[in-house]
Amino acid sequence: MSRLHRTFADRKAAGRTALTTFITAGDPTTAATVPALHQLVASGADILELGIPFSDPEAEGPAIQASSERGLANGITLAACLAMVREFRARDDETPVVLMGYLNSVLAMGEAAFAAAAAAAGVDGLIMVNLPPEESHSLKSELTANGIDLIFLIAPTTTPERTRLIVAEAAGFIYYVSLKGITGADNLNAGEVAEKVAGIRSLTDVPVQVGFGIKDGSSARAVGEHADGVVIGSALVRTMSEHTDDAERLLRLGEQLQSIRQALDSGR
Repeated sequence: MSRLHRTFADRKAAGRTALTTFITAGDPTTAATVPALHQLVASGADILELGIPFSDPEAEGPAIQASSERGLANGITLAACLAMVREFRARDDETPVVLMGYLNSVLAMGEAAFAAAAAAAGVDGLIMVNLPPEESHSLKSELTANGIDLIFLIAPTTTPERTRLIVAEAAGFIYYVSLKGITGADNLNAGEVAEKVAGIRSLTDVPVQVGFGIKDGSSARAVGEHADGVVIGSALVRTMSEHTDDAERLLRLGEQLQSIRQALDSGR
């Protein structure tokens, strides 16, 4: 059983919504990333998403765009991201780690080489924002052979026909984008999310996580009542960037996530 499958099964059995966190590799410094990952787990994260810095992250809002720029300025490459996962795995072999980024980085390394290296590092899933399912088969084949799930996104504007296509290809979990816009936007409608998630769930047993626009405990709780998991990113990325002192950064990150975890659990 994969780490992702086990995590969702355990949270479902416990009546809890999974909490997934996103930070960008190498932001604000290279040394900050792995300690932050451990702090997030200690503070209630069930699944970790690690962003691969990219020069043109078209789905991202200002906070994550800026974090990518800082990561690139710090020399973070895809290979460096994998090295961070390996370092994290030295202390934590249980928490699922999902890489999130854009296809260009993987193509530069080579699909087969990336899949093998990611598996060796301890990666459990991959989200490629700009990879449609129609063009994913070669990469998905390599990932599947190495025990890694290729995770797809569904948006509010995705048609029913296309939703069925994506669901048929889904593995690990389905990432439902909660709003029409970029990460960090502020127009979340929990009622609309509930309706869309219910429609996706009627087509599949693959867990559905909701992200984009979830920034605090109240928004996480509102969405978590209807989903298998919630993803919080931009709010954490801002906390990472606002503190230059390493100890202070970890303290604030932990307090922030504990608050979200408590609110999320109180809604189930």
